[in-house]
Amino acid sequence: MLLNSGNPDPVLAEAKCLKPTVRGKGENILSPAKKIGKKALLASYRTFMRLFGSFADRKYLDPKVPVSKLVGHNNYMQYLANIGNHKGVKILEIGSREVTGKSDARERFSNADYVGFDFYPGPNVDVVGDAHRLSSYFDKQKFDIIYSSAVFEHFAMPWVVATEIAKLLKPGGIVFVETHFSYGSHERPWHFFQFSDMALRVLFSPALGFECIEAGASNPMVGRFSALADDDLKFIPVTGLYCHSEFLGRKIKDVDEFKWNDVHLDEVVGGTKYPQP
Repeated sequence: MLLNSGNPDPVLAEAKCLKPTVRGKGENILSPAKKIGKKALLASYRTFMRLFGSFADRKYLDPKVPVSKLVGHNNYMQYLANIGNHKGVKILEIGSREVTGKSDARERFSNADYVGFDFYPGPNVDVVGDAHRLSSYFDKQKFDIIYSSAVFEHFAMPWVVATEIAKLLKPGGIVFVETHFSYGSHERPWHFFQFSDMALRVLFSPALGFECIEAGASNPMVGRFSALADDDLKFIPVTGLYCHSEFLGRKIKDVDEFKWNDVHLDEVVGGTKYPQP
């Protein structure tokens, strides 16, 4: 699942709307003049925000949230291709089905052994199944790289999927997960979770046999409470919103018979503490 990949060009979409169409009685039809005016207003707004928005937007950032650099939303695939597109490298993508646009994974990994896994059959899917039982579909196969994008928020039990990934990844292998830190409700009812960088660190912690190479967020967002919120919250700005969170890790060891109930809190929070009162 590749977020916002292959979305239609909004200007092109507007142009297509200007073509004469026969409408049913009672349908709301915007005149070409109104459509052109709307498009001009949107263009003016974007120009204004490009010139002046960045100054205000910086106030919405949270300096405590690390920004992904090595594997941000716009460069993680290039990073994975650089390390993985080699003969003999086995790569598994979880959530590989083409949903919002055409996938270029097979082109990027043309020299490697790429396998696409998804809950439903479709384009770019080789194996269909439930990621909560991931290892059961691959017998004794092991992978060098396992990755997913915009998928973990749709897992009912992501901690179970993390253990399944650990079972299939070779020691020394790479795991990459991109999901959402802050994002609108989508693909309901199976939109279960949002993840911070710390949440992904917990899922793929040393307790499960992983070391973190990078964990962070990308694509900051600007937010506020709406006019429909409670009176004491209306219009209050919301800071520290980031669309994506990313985790890049390496499996350093196998952990036999892993159970989350046996994990001590200190093993997954990386020496951090909840802020003291």
